[in-house]
Amino acid sequence: MLDGKVAVVTGAGGGIGRASAIVLAANGAKVVVNDVGATVTGEGQDAGPAQRVVQEITQAHGAGRAVANSGSVASWEDAQRMVQDAIDNFGRIDMVVNNAGILRDRMFHYMSIEEWDAVIKVHLYGAFYVSRAAIPHFRKQESGSFVHITSTSGLIGSVGQVNYGAAKMGIAGLSRNIAMDMQRYKVRSNCIGPHAFSRMIETVPGQTEEQLKARAEKTRPDHIAQLIAFLGTDAAAGVSGQIFGVRGNEVYLYNQPRPIRIMARSDGWTPEKLAEHWLPAVKNSLTPLERTRDVYPWDPV
Repeated sequence: MLDGKVAVVTGAGGGIGRASAIVLAANGAKVVVNDVGATVTGEGQDAGPAQRVVQEITQAHGAGRAVANSGSVASWEDAQRMVQDAIDNFGRIDMVVNNAGILRDRMFHYMSIEEWDAVIKVHLYGAFYVSRAAIPHFRKQESGSFVHITSTSGLIGSVGQVNYGAAKMGIAGLSRNIAMDMQRYKVRSNCIGPHAFSRMIETVPGQTEEQLKARAEKTRPDHIAQLIAFLGTDAAAGVSGQIFGVRGNEVYLYNQPRPIRIMARSDGWTPEKLAEHWLPAVKNSLTPLERTRDVYPWDPV
């Protein structure tokens, strides 16, 4: 379903990115495999992970189906080179998968400026940089697909991830507005909030070895990769501005914020009137401070 299409996948040296690059190639796409080769917290650089994924694709599908790129999504110049690698090697670009990310988990009252900046730069700036580098080509050819990886840390909430959650919620807004700006050019943009066992998930505290093993068996990166591949096909031409989730064999569509309770007073509101009339009326409709595990208490299929 992706014959003749070219994709750039960021953070493709492992986890969801690696699975996406492999599934895209298996469905006929040619792939720029990007990975800076850093640790989960963003330190270091190693071209090896991206090159190994290219070798996997080459062994499975023959030479010329993938090239490696070790640039950083947090660099505007590197983002432009990723897109140029697609043009130089394959003659076009049809899809961008913004998957690269790092973690710098810390409780909010201890979070440093550097921990905030590092995560926002890779996730939110990175998604913008690579998308912005690709859009002139998408606009000119009047086709293209962005798939951005958001997270339940932003959509629902998570303890100790203020920086990560803010970046991931920002990506949801970025995707929605790209979809609206680019609709006239037949360019689409969607988000996926994945549940998958990866090195990032391994860092989440409070999980036993048994829980990690069970999660690894039921929530694999290739589950998410199948939906990513679909969103790049012509069959998904009418799908844009949406937020999806994948958890094992479950695929779901998220609602997006809309008013659920509206009250008005002809004489206007005061703090006293809000306390006396408005709060009692909306109190039962307030969104509780739930974690992802509270919203998804059942085991994935």
